Amino acid sequence: MRVLPALIALGVIMLPSPAFADPSAEPKPAAIGSAGTSFLTAVTITAEQPVKVAAVTGDYLYWSFPAEAGQRPELAVTVDLSKAADRSGAQSWTVEVFDGLRRRQACVGGEQSPVAAVSDTELTLGCRLRQVRSWAEPWDGDPLPGTYYVRLSSTDLPEKDLGLPIDVALTLTVATGDTGADQGTLAAPLVPDNRPGEVLTAAPVEEPAEADDGISLDWLPDFSSRWVWTIAGGVLAAITGLIGFSWTRRRRA
Repeated sequence: MRVLPALIALGVIMLPSPAFADPSAEPKPAAIGSAGTSFLTAVTITAEQPVKVAAVTGDYLYWSFPAEAGQRPELAVTVDLSKAADRSGAQSWTVEVFDGLRRRQACVGGEQSPVAAVSDTELTLGCRLRQVRSWAEPWDGDPLPGTYYVRLSSTDLPEKDLGLPIDVALTLTVATGDTGADQGTLAAPLVPDNRPGEVLTAAPVEEPAEADDGISLDWLPDFSSRWVWTIAGGVLAAITGLIGFSWTRRRRA
């Protein structure tokens, strides 16, 4: 009878402990295989999430990702070009990053706008943003917490090369910096209020109709300070003209 408890204890000891679990066994984000064609249709990605998209030259590819204060997002993009025999000239590409207010953010690292020669088979682009701040003055263009948008596009290439197939691989990495020097907080993240196609459930509120007394004054213009000064100037000009005429006219004998 003592053998059974001993076997149970041995089985418990041999069970893998969560503390010694292999970190590589943790589930990774699912790969993304699509991209948006505008800011409104940008596909959301996260850090370390692989992105592989099949597209054609001339397309504008959009992705979006959230960023918090203290982070330093960095993008690495690889474009597998079509066969050199199918291309007729060099191609210029660029990767751009915009914040939630559609302001273009400066890249402080990475090759943002490289040029691929006809013999090149792939193109590497990159953009490392400045550290996201927790607050900033209204006139500053510093990166703030919120949603950021990535746009990949070919800026200059021969017209006959438009529509050639390409493969795009993108990776987002986020490093953490120091927010102690910011000394402030942002009231709300910079996320645009875009809800295309949303159906309004609440009934619109109708304003009460004004009583109709039979006299309509809709044809009268709105009198503002500009109207007042114009009318006053016209009256003064007329009076001045009459006075001048009375002084200069010839008296009859």
